[in-house]
Order: sequence, then structure tokens, then C-alpha cells
Amino acid sequence: MSALETSAFRDAMSRLGAAVNIVTTGTQAHPIGFTASAVCSVTDTPPTLLVCLNRNSRVREFFNEGQPLCVNVLSSAQQALSNQFASPISMEERFSLGHWSSLATGAPVLEEAVATFDCRISQCVEVGTHSVLFAVVEALRVNQHLGGLVYFNRAYHPLSPSES
Repeated sequence: MSALETSAFRDAMSRLGAAVNIVTTGTQAHPIGFTASAVCSVTDTPPTLLVCLNRNSRVREFFNEGQPLCVNVLSSAQQALSNQFASPISMEERFSLGHWSSLATGAPVLEEAVATFDCRISQCVEVGTHSVLFAVVEALRVNQHLGGLVYFNRAYHPLSPSES
């Protein structure tokens, strides 16, 4: 069996819809963050997430075992914020949008997020071009009245809030 071509793999993966998130570390005084769609639950006992981060990213050096990590799930109205955090602008400019606070770990928390998972990184595993960060949730917050934002087929798509 021949190896898959990178472009074919990427094209197929573009069909795997995912929530859009701003992942942060640091503090409110010195915030660090990036846009991520490669975030998922690992287990609920203890509550643990994983986040994939490109090893060549300029923020990679700040995400290490024992450090805080906060996953802020974006709402359907926050596409501009996603683009801002995915751009090459400074951290100060990235954090100029939104209202930021903190929970248990001190990592920046987006007040307007659909859901917030405030974590501490328990393990980092290097796989190919990416670092897989495992993070144990220490606090969370959910805003039931906001719809989500997903990325599918290389485009943003809004989700309506549930009616239940």
C-alpha cells in the first residue's frame, strides 16, 4: 500500500467538521493564544481534553506540562475573533477583542465563549509535525444561550443554540 499524499489527506480531513476554539495560556497580564479546531475529549474521569498544536508555531514554547491551558469554544458570532487569533499579529492585538478574565488556573478565559474548559497540561506527546497536549479540566463554564461555530470544508458555519 502506498503512502497517502499530504494533499489528499488534508482534503479528506477538511470534511471532518470541528468546533472552533481559542486556546490560551499565560495570564491576563501576559496572555498567549491561538485558534484551534483539533480539540477533543479524552475521558471524563478525570475530565481530560487533548489539543493539537503545530510544533513550529510561535506559541508552542509556552504550552508545557504543568502550565495552564484554557479551551474557549467560540460562538457563531465570533468568526472575526477566530481569524484574529489565527493571524500573525501580536498577542496584544489578538487579545484586543473580547472580554477576558480567569478561573482556576489563571489562564485567559473568554467571557463570551459558548463553553470554557480551564485546564492544566498533564502531558505533551510529540507526533509528526504536532504536539498533542493532554489537559485535565480544573474548572468550566457554559453559556447555554449561544450557538456554536464550526469549521467544515475550509469554511465557517454557524450553529443555532439548542431549544431544550
